[in-house]
Amino acid sequence: MVRSLPRLKLRYLLLAVNLTALWLPLLGLEALRLYESALVRQTESELVAQAAFVAASYRAALARLAPQAVANPAYGLPLAAPWREQYDHETRWRPRLAQLDLAEDPVYPPPPETIPPSSPPDPHAQAVGEELQSLLHDAQVMTLAGIAVADTQGTVVATTGPSLGRSLMALEEVQRALTGEHISRLRQRLPDSESPALDSISRGARLRVFVAAPVLQGQRIVAVTLLWRTPISLIQVLYGKRYHLMLATALLLGTSVIMSVLTSFAVVRPLQTLVSLARRVTAGEQGVVVALARPVTQEAAELSQAVATMAQHLEQRADYIRAFAAHVSHEFKTPLAAIRGAVELLRDHIGTMTLAERERFLGNLDQDAERLERLVRRLLELARADVMQATPTDSTDVATVVQRLAIHYQNIGLTATVIEPLPRVNAAMSEEVLESILTNLLDNTRQHGGDTVTLAVTYPVPDAELDTALLIEASDNGPGISAANAARIFEPFFTTARSRGGTGLGLAVVKSLLTAHRGTIQLGETSTGTRMQIRLPASRSSQI
Repeated sequence: MVRSLPRLKLRYLLLAVNLTALWLPLLGLEALRLYESALVRQTESELVAQAAFVAASYRAALARLAPQAVANPAYGLPLAAPWREQYDHETRWRPRLAQLDLAEDPVYPPPPETIPPSSPPDPHAQAVGEELQSLLHDAQVMTLAGIAVADTQGTVVATTGPSLGRSLMALEEVQRALTGEHISRLRQRLPDSESPALDSISRGARLRVFVAAPVLQGQRIVAVTLLWRTPISLIQVLYGKRYHLMLATALLLGTSVIMSVLTSFAVVRPLQTLVSLARRVTAGEQGVVVALARPVTQEAAELSQAVATMAQHLEQRADYIRAFAAHVSHEFKTPLAAIRGAVELLRDHIGTMTLAERERFLGNLDQDAERLERLVRRLLELARADVMQATPTDSTDVATVVQRLAIHYQNIGLTATVIEPLPRVNAAMSEEVLESILTNLLDNTRQHGGDTVTLAVTYPVPDAELDTALLIEASDNGPGISAANAARIFEPFFTTARSRGGTGLGLAVVKSLLTAHRGTIQLGETSTGTRMQIRLPASRSSQI
């Protein structure tokens, strides 16, 4: 046996949704690594600024210590073609913006080891480097960045690290900087110790930012600078803001809980009220389901109104079924009792009865059986009419049906007169339904003593419910309907012609068929006889 999963309460589901919505932006930031990229770009910007100051210091020292080199137009390396326009002398501003992005830029392996130089260092660069060496160490105390200055051969002439006198030509950043390009890269960092404490000045990130830039003297490259720094990790930033984050988290969680409670009040309580009312209806109570007095949301108001309307319709339907069952029981009881009584008399006295008496009893049995047959037939018609649904494509020529039925009833003894000319219009219903409506009306006329009926069709007629409507009127010369009976003539099983075979279902069938097709029937005013008025929807697509 498969066990069903436990069902969550709606208030808990709402709380989960609110918490999920709370964390989604944070998850999005983590997925895009936006904040970490901002930290990387911050570090890159710092290194770019420091590289600019180191380059400016190098140029100033070179101009002071080796003016002949500065004056020599062949000193240094020429700029590569792609970078010449970028370093135009007439351009005053040459901003270098941070561009690294963790979501897009690759992280390269750790930098290769320095190598022995292939040639002695440039003496002018070496002299400048000796002057800058102490300056770089002093700057590192504050910036914590690694700095190296190399000549045009890639030999380190000043550095904060142990690579003085070694060559950086194995590093691609230095190679590209010697062409005149500014370059920034992310490289993996090999930790040389355990992860630092969160409040330590050491940074625990697993990567480093490298920035390489040329040192320019006019349009010539006289040296390169290489700087590197580990960006601050996201964990360290969050740790620094831990108290603020704890307060913000508490506020957000509190807000989520409050929103969940308010949402639960607006959604869950109306549902619980409706469930309670539904259980009372299930227990047999009537008239207890009403629309909520003060629903918070429009949807709750619509739901409660729909449930109240449905409950009202169900109660009305249940009352109708109870009354209908009582009427059916009553209508069947009389002929069944008569049949049973006749059968008992025949069984007990058939040997002593005369032929005339037997024929009379058999005739009574036949009449009662015929009445039961009529009742069953009418009940089936009423049942079909109650559940009938109109088809939008149905269309019937009214004049054809009216004229055919007039001829038929003329042949069986009812004088049926049709007011000419009949308008050429189609009713929005099937021919079978229209014929059943008119047949029940004409049969009702015959059962109530009328021998003449006049049929009239009017089109178009004004109607507030229908776009286009037609009116069929049937007026007879019967005894008419009293004021007391006029209000009940459309009730099932109500009839004043029971002795003449009336079942009281004919007009009920007519009303149900008309209701299913958005039509109406009412008793019209007349000085003699009975006048029925039927209003039908006209079929626009098939008017002729």
